[in-house]
Amino acid sequence: MRKLALVCLFITGCASTGIPAVVRVEVPVPVSCVIVIPTPPAFAIDALPIGADIWDQMAALRADRIQRQAYEKMLEAAIQACQ
Repeated sequence: MRKLALVCLFITGCASTGIPAVVRVEVPVPVSCVIVIPTPPAFAIDALPIGADIWDQMAALRADRIQRQAYEKMLEAAIQACQ
């Protein structure tokens, strides 16, 4: 009689709801950021002599603006690589 009770107990244990569902949990993992920081360009205005005329200064300033914008894009790309 005891054996029958144990067998019934084991059988009812197998008739439970089943295996619990697998839950996927995504956890952010810190990753080291290894980038090469771009070197600043040699700006054209720094190469001008002190007494340069206004046309040369304006041409150098326009060139500096283009150089600075390109340098900023490289810096922004380096920052994006680490995010």
